[in-house]
Amino acid sequence: MSQNNYSVLKLENQICFPLYACSRDIIKRYKPFLDELNLTYTQYITMMVLWECRSITVKELGKKLYLDSGTLTPLLKKMEAKGLITRKRSDEDERNLIVTITQAGEALKERAVSVPERMAECLNLSEIEAETLYRLLYKMLS
Repeated sequence: MSQNNYSVLKLENQICFPLYACSRDIIKRYKPFLDELNLTYTQYITMMVLWECRSITVKELGKKLYLDSGTLTPLLKKMEAKGLITRKRSDEDERNLIVTITQAGEALKERAVSVPERMAECLNLSEIEAETLYRLLYKMLS
């Protein structure tokens, strides 16, 4: 097989690599802002869903965050220990575990409201570029 046939294996020809590298870099940039809130990035995105929904099943939370229960269970246990959420079996169907934001979790919202703007300042994208990237990434996810 000629050397040209292996060009598909070059890192520079992979769409996955810049996505992976950017994801890591963006999460790293979130860290100082989230440290102020005592949250990891995954806890932060979980709180974003709960600030919007207030209460949600673990299954629905996993769908929204693209996370499986093996990742969510320890995450939610830590968040519950911090007093940000409660977890309770559904009265209608005890197979469903309901996650609900607490008053402390709701209060954190006020401190977190500046994070998206602070992050936007860290990125070298125009508003149009950011909107285009957002649309393309969600197109790929679907």
